[in-house]
Amino acid sequence: MGDFNGLDVHLGNLARLSSARTFSISAENRDGAKGGGARATEGTMSRQARDLGVGWKMSPCIPLPAGSTTTLAEIEGSGAITHIWMTVDKKVWRSLVLRAYWDGEDTPSIEVPLGDFFCSGWGEHAQVSSVPIAVNPSGGFNSYWQMPFRAGARITIENLQEVDVPELFYQIDFVRTEVPEDAAYFHAQFRRSNPVPYGEVHTLLDGVRGQGQYVGTYLAWGCNNTGWWGEGEVKFYLDGDDEFPTICTTGTEDYFGGAWGFIHPEGVYATFTTPYLGMPQAIQPDGFMKNQQRFGLYRWHLTDTIRFTSDLRVTVQALGWRHDGRFLQLQDDLASTSFWYQTLPHAPFPSLPSRDYLEVI
Repeated sequence: MGDFNGLDVHLGNLARLSSARTFSISAENRDGAKGGGARATEGTMSRQARDLGVGWKMSPCIPLPAGSTTTLAEIEGSGAITHIWMTVDKKVWRSLVLRAYWDGEDTPSIEVPLGDFFCSGWGEHAQVSSVPIAVNPSGGFNSYWQMPFRAGARITIENLQEVDVPELFYQIDFVRTEVPEDAAYFHAQFRRSNPVPYGEVHTLLDGVRGQGQYVGTYLAWGCNNTGWWGEGEVKFYLDGDDEFPTICTTGTEDYFGGAWGFIHPEGVYATFTTPYLGMPQAIQPDGFMKNQQRFGLYRWHLTDTIRFTSDLRVTVQALGWRHDGRFLQLQDDLASTSFWYQTLPHAPFPSLPSRDYLEVI
């Protein structure tokens, strides 16, 4: 794999030398230039650092003006993003949109509300301790997805609100290195069904064309009924599958690695976060005007990647129980983020929902 071995996550390769060079973009070094950090003479904390001078936390964050799109990173040449860290007020996690463009493409390969990209779709903090995504107290977002590019990369963030966001803290770490021919491009797409129409399924992903591998699902599930909600099957339609899928799971909690309704002890949802899968969040009714159960779930296909050669479609059923023991087709609120690698060009994404439709209420 040549210089690309510098991106390998396996512990056994950490000692291997590489000619890859590491850089970092932040509010303290907006273009990631070598030796370009901590040079600001003014910034968001100029007043606090006025007695300290250059090099003393003059510009650790940036404002996001209302309705604006801000470029966080613009990188030329070949390499890969290896780590992204961000934090911002949780009130805006659904109204900031993260986008990434590889090799000068016109449409983004990543287009996801910020919180959902980091497994935090409900605007409430929950610890996530997984391999590619870590969310730490209190709202420290970390991504370790490898994001290779050959001609360049651009990452932006859009503020959909009509008011300014005063502080976004961020750091984007990347390496300049050769990228092997068989390395695909990272993609992430958000979709929401609120509610899922009665008798229909929620589509996580459709219209994917090219060769690649599906590597992860995050699902923010909001219940509009009482009772259990996780009987539905997750289905993967691969390479020409039409009515019936090649991969079909046995139930929602099964796909996310749990069993028997995530119950432990009796009468309690047990949250959990592991390297590859988890349900780190269970928000339950607890008083006046709070009447919806909401859950956050993730499943990373890192050692069990789902590979396709020409096309891919992914769906999930919203399914519960009727009082007489029959299944009930639910009309719940499902917001999903799908993560995959594929060749370019990718098919255009569906239009992202409006700010009002994205909002968590």
